[in-house]
Amino acid sequence: MTDTKPVKELTGRKVLIILLSAFGIILTANMTLLYNAINTFPGLEVRNTYVASQTFDDRATAQRALGWVLEVKYANGQMNLSIAANNTFIFPETIDVRVGRPTHDREDVIPVLLRDTIGYWFKIDLGEGKWFIYVNAETADGKPFQQRLSMFVTDGHD
Repeated sequence: MTDTKPVKELTGRKVLIILLSAFGIILTANMTLLYNAINTFPGLEVRNTYVASQTFDDRATAQRALGWVLEVKYANGQMNLSIAANNTFIFPETIDVRVGRPTHDREDVIPVLLRDTIGYWFKIDLGEGKWFIYVNAETADGKPFQQRLSMFVTDGHD
């Protein structure tokens, strides 16, 4: 005599519960991804991309004509920024810097720039990963200059 256990019947109710559970898991995963995508997006770089594109070439040509070359260095919690043209350090009439992550704006910092003989410096603690340095400056005669530099920090150093 063999000992057999009765096979449980697969009813419509069990199939419905299995389907609802599977779709519930998928829906929960999608909503979690959607929530995180929306809450970590920093927003737009410009308000109206069409209007910005109409003057892009003119602004890029004027900026290249300045011949400014930016260099940024980060070590031991200090960032140094220098601007040079023709091997001469440049100090714009106005300059603003913002340091932040490319994926969100929660860690954005607008530092107070300190000036020395070769550029600007400021103290900042950057975690590991990719960072952007946004530089907005203006020449003495009012010409704008904008550049976004990127750096990857590993173990607290550039």
